[in-house]
Amino acid sequence: MNVRLAMSVAVILTVLLSGCGQAGNSKEVGGAMSGSKDGVRLATFAGGCFWCVEADFEKIPGVIAVVSGYTGGRTDNPRYEDVSAGKTGHLEAVQIRFDPAKVSYTKLLDVFWRHIDPTDAGGQFVDRGSQYRSAVFYHDEEQRMQAEESKAALEKSGRFSRPLMTEILPAGRFWEAEEYHQDYHRKSPLRYRLYRSGSGRDSFLERSWRDEEKKPQCPITPGAGSGAPSKPDAAALRARLTPLQYDVTQHEGTEPPFRNEYWDNKREGIYVDIVSGEPLFSSLDKFDSGTGWPSFTKPLEKDNIVEKQDRRLLMTRTEVRSRRGDSHLGHVFPDGPRPTGLRYCMNSAALRFIPKEDLEREGYGAYLRLFNRDR
Repeated sequence: MNVRLAMSVAVILTVLLSGCGQAGNSKEVGGAMSGSKDGVRLATFAGGCFWCVEADFEKIPGVIAVVSGYTGGRTDNPRYEDVSAGKTGHLEAVQIRFDPAKVSYTKLLDVFWRHIDPTDAGGQFVDRGSQYRSAVFYHDEEQRMQAEESKAALEKSGRFSRPLMTEILPAGRFWEAEEYHQDYHRKSPLRYRLYRSGSGRDSFLERSWRDEEKKPQCPITPGAGSGAPSKPDAAALRARLTPLQYDVTQHEGTEPPFRNEYWDNKREGIYVDIVSGEPLFSSLDKFDSGTGWPSFTKPLEKDNIVEKQDRRLLMTRTEVRSRRGDSHLGHVFPDGPRPTGLRYCMNSAALRFIPKEDLEREGYGAYLRLFNRDR
């Protein structure tokens, strides 16, 4: 991400992206060969902002790991500040470890084309300069042939009116980017969402592929955004969540009253979806309902809430789910206090609380204004 250029897009991006160019060291990972003893293979792609490319590939079944980094340059141990300034000749890129028994290299190529602008020779979206151009770095002759065939097929399809400018280059040394860049969409989901939306990437992808039954999708990120959510599979969720969290969010379970984490939490902060991280409720709207579950008069972000009729208990209730994580959260009842008269009765197991003092560090700094005592 060229922070200086990205900051010129909008004032909000100026605020949220400031400080991205922290100091740090990179290290060499992977290699030019595609295979390994355990059958795992490597693929390397450059598609502009590596935050976005990493997030797009992480959700593909068969992908084992995705690392953000730098490749194609002239120097060893490149730093983000120098790469983003175009001083080293490196491209922002990702290196993917994948299981060829579960996902083919041609499938990865298809994912790649659907998440970039292959007609742009001067960068990608808001990020300008050769360090942000798109490229496929092949690790062996088979990958080279498949990449060239895939590019030719895309050009022949007429999907784009302009010629494809994405380069197909031999893979070289790959340097892992600084730690704060890895899994950025998970570490700072709000900043990532705002960057991704403001960069123009998602709007371009939607325009370019809207006639496809399966459009390119965004990863789970908080808040609204273009594209539908991509929910982790059951195995991934079981690995991440406690049994209670999994039962509540995935099987519409209910935790016991008065014996859950947040029913009497009085600290200032916000509550986000335990699965997706999307902001849901604020402590400013929390009240003691006497029920033994955390209760709120309204959502923090209405667009992140989905309400559905629930007739499972021989009565009609209104279920509340998160939009992007599709997590069962609880129910809303018309017996709350003023001014809304509503009681959003939630399960603590479906939520993660972020204290006011941690909002900036966790990527939710935009919500600090809510807790300004002078408001």
